[in-house]
Amino acid sequence: MRNLNRKIPNPKFQIRNIFGFRASDFVLSSFLFVSLFLVPLAVSAAQPLTYRYQHHLFFLDPDKYPEWQTVEETWVSDGVSIRPPANFRVDGDVLPELPVGIVRNVHPDWDRAAIRAAIDENIAKQIDRDPGNVVISRDDQGEIIFEGVGMVGRRVDLDNSVTLTIEAIKQGVTDIILPVEELQPQIVVDDSELRELGIKEVITVGESNFSGSPNARRHNIAVGLEQFNGALIESGAIFSFNEILGPVNRATGYLPELVILGDRTLPEYGGGLCQVSTTAYRGVWEYGFPIVKRRNHSFAVRYYSPQGTDATIYPPHSDMQFKNDSPGAILIQTHIDGDMAYYIYYGTKDNRSSEIIGPYTWGHKNPPADRLEYITTLPPGEERQVQGPVPGLQAMWYRVLQLPGDSEETIESYFSFYEARPRLTQVGVVEGSNLLQNEELRMQNEE
Repeated sequence: MRNLNRKIPNPKFQIRNIFGFRASDFVLSSFLFVSLFLVPLAVSAAQPLTYRYQHHLFFLDPDKYPEWQTVEETWVSDGVSIRPPANFRVDGDVLPELPVGIVRNVHPDWDRAAIRAAIDENIAKQIDRDPGNVVISRDDQGEIIFEGVGMVGRRVDLDNSVTLTIEAIKQGVTDIILPVEELQPQIVVDDSELRELGIKEVITVGESNFSGSPNARRHNIAVGLEQFNGALIESGAIFSFNEILGPVNRATGYLPELVILGDRTLPEYGGGLCQVSTTAYRGVWEYGFPIVKRRNHSFAVRYYSPQGTDATIYPPHSDMQFKNDSPGAILIQTHIDGDMAYYIYYGTKDNRSSEIIGPYTWGHKNPPADRLEYITTLPPGEERQVQGPVPGLQAMWYRVLQLPGDSEETIESYFSFYEARPRLTQVGVVEGSNLLQNEELRMQNEE
């Protein structure tokens, strides 16, 4: 069992001590908040539990699962444990007077089967997946092709998860790092050059969920992902999302869809490409590659939960970049499965360790008052909501990283600031309307 004691600076000028208890390779993390006066903040056993795996967060509230609790009955005769005979019971719950020296004890216990069922239903079914298989080769033109998908398989260790859950409740711990076994896919690299470059296994996988996206956004996500399928990043090279993405317009196959432009959300070719950049970012960030450029969205977007794990792009201004500091080249395969987008990074792993911790959020703000915008591109009197109300907040993630050859871990902070935004409704008016003049004055004042 390993005991970690790290001090991570808190944006609110508190000290957060993170104590990790490792059973085999599985970690139960306790985030204890210590104020400036070093007075511990008590953690109630009835508080909801947070289960963590990479950027994924799951929540279970023990109070909502009374079946988790049971009782254990033990019998002792003159200090020795015994199995009571049937005549000590009447109808199973009314006890007759017991002989001298025999004692019946009842104490609270945990129903492991009930806890296992809850974790399986609410967490494991979302994480577990079978490993894939892929053949990587080149066609007659030298283009890299994939036959199959090299998805890394995952299995939640339910027995260890139950043990960690029980220990967390007993110790007043609210955060649990899920024990997840990762299974490499079956990979055949049928190209000598790729093998020489070190393409032999999956290093990391980036993923995101775009469920609820309109059709145009889905189309743009698929077109954008395809641009990266087969991309190679040499060892030591800087990956630039915008450089590989290329032009974004009608001629390159994109449709108009909502994008964030300043304080507005407006339709533009390629809306939804930030889903692609966020997917790419998550995989390299979680593995521990150096992040060269990354910027969060100006306000929190539901597609990128949990907040602080997104990476917005807007060529040529905002880019997402990372450095390939692995021993070999990186080959990218992109993939869509239902509402999930994936970046699969093939290459050669090293023995770095990386753990992301967060999000710590503060500075929560309610959305401003609803706003109307008057335009002439809608029929007079017609309304169209283009943006819902969005609360503001600030978020911080920490990456605890230990690179090959380093004797100590380094702690990196990743800060995101999200503005509060009002509900914005556009209203159609006729040309020359006074409402248009008022709108122009409002915009001038805001500038």
